[in-house]
Amino acid sequence: MSRLMRASAIMAAGTMVSRVTGFVRTMVLASAIGVRGLGDAYNAAYAIPYAILDLLLLGVLSSVIVPMVVKAQQRDPDGGRAYEQRLLTLATVALVAVAILAVVAAPLLIDLYTAWPRGSREFQVAVLLAQFILPQLAFFGIGSVAGAILNTRDRFAAPMWAPVINNVVVIVVFLLYSGGSDINEITDFDLAVLGLGTTLGIVAQASVLVVALKRIGFSFRPRFDVRNAGLGEMAKAGSWTIGYVVVSQLGFMLITNLASAAGNEVSGHGITPYTLAFQLFQLPYGIVGVSVITAMLPRMSRSVANGRLDEVRTEFGSGVRLISSVMVPASLLLMVLGPAITVPLYAHGETGVADAVYIGNVLQVYGLALMPFSIFQLLLRVFYSFGDTRTPVFVGAGTTAASALLMLVANAALPARYLVMGLAFAYAVAYALGAIIAWTLASRRVHGLGGWTIGMALTRMYLAALPTAVLALAAVWVTQLAFGQLAFLNSLIILAVGGGLGGLLYLAVAHKIRIPEVNSIVGMVAGRVGR
Repeated sequence: MSRLMRASAIMAAGTMVSRVTGFVRTMVLASAIGVRGLGDAYNAAYAIPYAILDLLLLGVLSSVIVPMVVKAQQRDPDGGRAYEQRLLTLATVALVAVAILAVVAAPLLIDLYTAWPRGSREFQVAVLLAQFILPQLAFFGIGSVAGAILNTRDRFAAPMWAPVINNVVVIVVFLLYSGGSDINEITDFDLAVLGLGTTLGIVAQASVLVVALKRIGFSFRPRFDVRNAGLGEMAKAGSWTIGYVVVSQLGFMLITNLASAAGNEVSGHGITPYTLAFQLFQLPYGIVGVSVITAMLPRMSRSVANGRLDEVRTEFGSGVRLISSVMVPASLLLMVLGPAITVPLYAHGETGVADAVYIGNVLQVYGLALMPFSIFQLLLRVFYSFGDTRTPVFVGAGTTAASALLMLVANAALPARYLVMGLAFAYAVAYALGAIIAWTLASRRVHGLGGWTIGMALTRMYLAALPTAVLALAAVWVTQLAFGQLAFLNSLIILAVGGGLGGLLYLAVAHKIRIPEVNSIVGMVAGRVGR
């Protein structure tokens, strides 16, 4: 537990700064281009490489590359150095080709991901932005492979801090942008500033990771001796991961098509509210969950390679409890404080208070998904540590199918004004079902996951978080009774009481009832502050 916490703490610190600068970036973007036509076009164009990045980091890299690099480090006389060079060479060539093809196919991609007519202004702007943004794919991939190699050597800081550089670059670009939010008035030059500026941030991020590799003594030399690259083994494992990518992308395409259609009917209730709420929903998981998972997977892979299933169970249980100690109160606070969070963040410039409140309403629904989503992602790593990429495809396919069915029901039953909230609810229910199925299968694989122990720990965490949720509800009710409609100032009051004091209350109650994960986190932070 202590090693996992130390590694996770390093990554969580970098991820925290990354997420904070990421929200500054999102705030500047929403203020500059709004959440309506231009905002939807930008987010549709940006969503395509962003979704692929998400799947690359959480799918191919973790399920195929990390376990294979770990095996090469243990098996090869040179500690896997030549294997890593071949891998980076092949990834660079392949991803540059993918990026070029994606730019050429930009009109087709936008057509697939949205419901906009080809002749509409939204479609035309989204295509041009996509052509500026899609070259990111090459740099996404190169940086991600470099980060994976760093992770296998227990060097977690650079992969978590590099996105900060990306965010800073893009924030500067958005601050320099002066084209307004009217999609009918924006010029091609303004679109180039938005698109190329976004890509420039990823170039900077990838450069930081390549430099970090060099600093640990990794000397990159192009290697094209593919016979020794283990492509057969990689293709066998990766083919199932590609299936997972395809299934997930079909689900994501349904989301963006339904959301863009809703935005056509009710301006400001389309792709952009969904995207901004989803980014906020991912914050707790991104800070804590990704950090724990990234530190946990190489260790589980080594334990599997050594035939020590008891260590896999121990690592998984520690990871679930550590993540849940943060996710449980965070999920309840998101459900209560959604609009109070989004109004201070987004109600500026071209984005009004009503638009920001709607984003908060979507975020409240997403709060339901935080725990099942986090546990689902942890469970997939159990399969990946065994080199099993087939089972996650079937679990992911079932989850996506359930989500798609529920989304279509929401589309048929809900007015366009509430559709994006319905999509978020479908997402939550589907991941809850997916987590149950994944747990059952993973438990069989490792001969038990300690469900009773984990269940008791989660129950104690929810009991500790309940007073926090009550305090947050009271803060919302009293503040709105005193000041009326949500605005910047009263939202900050609600956050200070419900989020700030509520968080301290959770820590106090958790300490009182002796939740060890919370006590460990508090002790580690107190120790660092006391130095």
